[in-house]
Amino acid sequence: MRIATWNVNSVGARLPRLLSWLSSAKPDVLCLQELKCTTEAFPHNEVGELGYEVAAYGLGRWNGVAILSRAGIDEVTRGLVGEPTYDDTAEPRAIGATCGGVRVWSVYVPNGREPEHAHYGYKLRWLDALRATAEAELAADRPFAVLGDFNIAPTDEDVWDISAFENSTHVTEPERKALAMLRETGLSDVLPRALKYDRPYTYWDYRQLAFPKNRGMRIDLVYGNPSFASAVEDAYVDREERKGKGGSDHAPVVVDLTP
Repeated sequence: MRIATWNVNSVGARLPRLLSWLSSAKPDVLCLQELKCTTEAFPHNEVGELGYEVAAYGLGRWNGVAILSRAGIDEVTRGLVGEPTYDDTAEPRAIGATCGGVRVWSVYVPNGREPEHAHYGYKLRWLDALRATAEAELAADRPFAVLGDFNIAPTDEDVWDISAFENSTHVTEPERKALAMLRETGLSDVLPRALKYDRPYTYWDYRQLAFPKNRGMRIDLVYGNPSFASAVEDAYVDREERKGKGGSDHAPVVVDLTP
């Protein structure tokens, strides 16, 4: 079974590349983030022609998440346990579904903007809700994983130069502590191999030639419970999909599970 996650950075803008990647990589399940479209406006028909069922959750702004599956899709849940709001809005940042016996959540963790910004406090509260959701999900005896854009680099080695992130989000101690507490519920980090260079970065800024200079970050993560992690036979970052004109600033992370 092949399960992947990808911050597509606008499913409308990236639709030709999404359809091409689905046809070539052939994931059984794909978790998408940053749809930038409403639930109704998601291209259900186009991905459906490739054999995928869709559970989407979006408001048409800069967030939105979805799960695409050709292994069945059941028990769809939109939103987290005790999820906080921002500006009185419940943002569409998390969706869960059961696909072929595997329970997956596609998550788009808030960016946080700046450590002094109100959005940063919202990010930490949101991560608390994600932890509560994971704890509830772990009560069931089945493979389970949380996949998506976490907007946090777990360690200093997961950014190209830690000195470049001084006083910035994504690397602060409270964010990393929240991530560690999520793992402590019973999840482990499925570390992908890099297809080039020595670190499996998943995100490169569009500016200042960050991608060709490999000035990246590993912020797209896969956290799985023991039955999920023990079934992993391969995991990699599809860096090739980040290349070329019109790509997302994130690359897909692909995980292959044994039958």
